[in-house]
Amino acid sequence: MEHDDDDNRANLATTEAREMTTISHHSFSTPGQTNEGFSIDIIENIKGDYGLFVWPCSIVLAEYVWQQRLRFSGTSVIELGAGTSLPGLVAAKVGSDVTLTDNSNRLEVLGLTWGEWDTPIFSLHPDIVLGADVLYDSSDFDDLFATVTFLLQNSPGSVFITTYHNRSGHHLIEYLMVKWGLKCIKLLDAFSFMPSSKTSCTSGNIQLAEIMLDLQQPQCVPAIGV
Repeated sequence: MEHDDDDNRANLATTEAREMTTISHHSFSTPGQTNEGFSIDIIENIKGDYGLFVWPCSIVLAEYVWQQRLRFSGTSVIELGAGTSLPGLVAAKVGSDVTLTDNSNRLEVLGLTWGEWDTPIFSLHPDIVLGADVLYDSSDFDDLFATVTFLLQNSPGSVFITTYHNRSGHHLIEYLMVKWGLKCIKLLDAFSFMPSSKTSCTSGNIQLAEIMLDLQQPQCVPAIGV
């Protein structure tokens, strides 16, 4: 009888897990060109950790990577706070050498906790750093910018490309860019480049920024603990 109860609980847990998961389908193509393009399906957990869902900022950044695919081909790319990793997966599909990273407590690809200087970060030399909706919690901003600055300093000429909602607080972002010796070289509204077929997936005021080291400013070197 006890064995039957255990089986019932296991079956119930399996059923609940199935009900909480869904598959999101993402297509990337160029109108009028049938010889290129691809689709990516991602399993989401709608009641799980927020990192297990494809958020609008990820869709926007992934579309930008696709539209800039010639630029990404053959480059070294790191995605910060990857979560479901849609932008990083698109970068890999268009020919980038991609390293996916997320909080080191929950990722087995490469754990990279912002503001912490573990051994793996010293071997990273990216051409492009991606981050979708990483400007979410203002308490993480300083650690994020410290990590971004280190990666950009580790690879002269590299760029950080991020998408974020306007809720993120422009004044704080601008302050931290100045603090860490960074500058914005491009700022786009998502609706300026998103295909009309995808605008329904990008609710809210989402912007894309390209950020590089500001070589005209004194560089702030992240304090690296032993």
